[in-house]
Formats: sequence, structure tokens, C-alpha cells
Amino acid sequence: MADAIETLEGWYAFHDFRQIAWPSWNSSSQNDRSEARNSLASIIANWNQTEEAGLGSTGVYQIIGHRADLLFINLRSTPQELMQAETDIDKSAMNRFLVHSYSYFSVVELSKYLVKDQVDPLALPGTKERLYPRLPHSQFICFYPMDKRRQGADNWYMLTTEERREIMKSHGVIGHKYRERVTQIITGSQGLDEWEWGVTLYADDMVDFKKLIYEMRFDEASAKFADFGPFLVGKRLSMQELTALLS
Repeated sequence: MADAIETLEGWYAFHDFRQIAWPSWNSSSQNDRSEARNSLASIIANWNQTEEAGLGSTGVYQIIGHRADLLFINLRSTPQELMQAETDIDKSAMNRFLVHSYSYFSVVELSKYLVKDQVDPLALPGTKERLYPRLPHSQFICFYPMDKRRQGADNWYMLTTEERREIMKSHGVIGHKYRERVTQIITGSQGLDEWEWGVTLYADDMVDFKKLIYEMRFDEASAKFADFGPFLVGKRLSMQELTALLS
């Protein structure tokens, strides 16, 4: 049996995608819309306070396309806190105008593929910041789930540790080229959600997502051993921008 690579886990993550019921919104009264906006603003203000206290992180985004209108990302130390964040929206006045369209539950993960056995990864610079990240304030976001393939000769989990380590080293070289333009947060979800990993990318130029992912298609880790779910992209919203969207 092939050896499993040990992973380090940090904050739990919840990607909460919602659609806005625009017909209901447009036909509602000014008072109802104001109450809904205020309820959502209050929730996000509480989330931001949690972030400022160093107890998690939060991001709110407008999503392009039919799959969702809004994305709320929360990182917390426990699943219970993420359940509460979701429930806060579900119980709010804003929720009468929202529809769940997709969600993804996972935990921030770092693998030890490229760490020598005798080295403590927690002692390496930047490890704790990567396990307990503050979500970047980059303008754009790209999220997608993915699996490692388990089919016939292209079975990632039947490769030896050294074979997987070499493939991931090559994969990392491509990502390193974009380190100044794209920030990546990997979350693991084996046994937690439908896919095995969630990848969230942040950049100030959306074309960088296209270039990075296209180039990685030619790498063996993606070309031979990866299956991808839907790609959902959008832009970060300040509270002022969210209020304008709902005005």
C-alpha cells in the first residue's frame, strides 16, 4: 500500500454561495429592503470584528454568472462557528431574498510533500500564517473544487511517495512563477464534502487566473491526475459596494 503524506490543518473554511431572488427584491417595499440590508450589514460587521480579533477571517464577493450572486467566505477555528455564521444569515431578514446555490466545507491544509522528514514544518517561516490566513483583499477571486484521479493506471493514490513528491515539486514550480500576482489558499475536504480539495485564488487581474490554470494544464499533476469541478469567479465587495448592489 502506498504511504499517505501527512498534512497540517488550520482554520475550518466555509464557502457559502447564494443567489439573490431579484423578482422578490424588486417587488418588495423600501422598508423591507432596508431591513434586509441592515440585517446583512450587522452580520458582516460582527464577522469583521472576529477577524480584527484574530479569531478568523471573512470575505464577501459578487460572483459572475448564473450559479450565484454572492459568496460569503468564513474561516474559523471550529465547525460550530461556521454553522453559526451560516445560521445567522438563514435567520436574518435578508434571507427571504436569498437562495442557497452551492456551498463548500473544508479545512485549510498544508501537505508535507516538499518538507524533509527531519524538519518541523511548524517551525518554518510563514507556516502558521498559511494555516491561519487572513483572506487577501485582492480585487478578484476564483474558487474551484478538485479531486486526484483514481482510474486505472492514472491512480494518484497508487503512486509511491517519491513519485508523488516529484510530480508535486514540478507543479509547485509553475505556481511559484505567479507568487507575486496570485495568492492561493488550499483547503482539504476528504470526508467533509463531495470533492477532495478546494482551491481559492486571489488576484488583482482576473486574467492571471486564466494564465496560471492554463499553464498548469500541461503539468503532469493536472494533465494526468486531476479532475476539476466548476470554476466560480467574482470580485471582492466592500460594505459600501454591497450596499450599492442592494440599493
